[in-house]
Amino acid sequence: QVQLVESGGGLVQAGGSLRLSCAASGTIFRVNTMGWYRQTPGKQRELVATITSGASTNYADSVKGRFTISRDNAKNTVFLQMNSLKPEDTAVYYCNIKFQLGGNYWGQGTQVTVSS
Repeated sequence: QVQLVESGGGLVQAGGSLRLSCAASGTIFRVNTMGWYRQTPGKQRELVATITSGASTNYADSVKGRFTISRDNAKNTVFLQMNSLKPEDTAVYYCNIKFQLGGNYWGQGTQVTVSS
């Protein structure tokens, strides 16, 4: 079993910054990607950013140049540095981990609210 614990969400003014963290524990073996997704009420969960074990990254167009994903493989932790936040970034942010041999796990979510 795998557990993901997120932290770092909160309320920030537009233009501000937040840093999300997600620590994975349990049976961690052959990780493919770790990443962040977000969801607002009535909408589907959408990709924000992912990073492979080899540090290749992928970003949603809406966050490119503002958000940076990074990863500490030794600690099975993924980070999301969010700068120049906009009100439209307001959402529940979910951590995700995918394994090479299958398996896909989600964190409980952390609320990010950006006020205008």
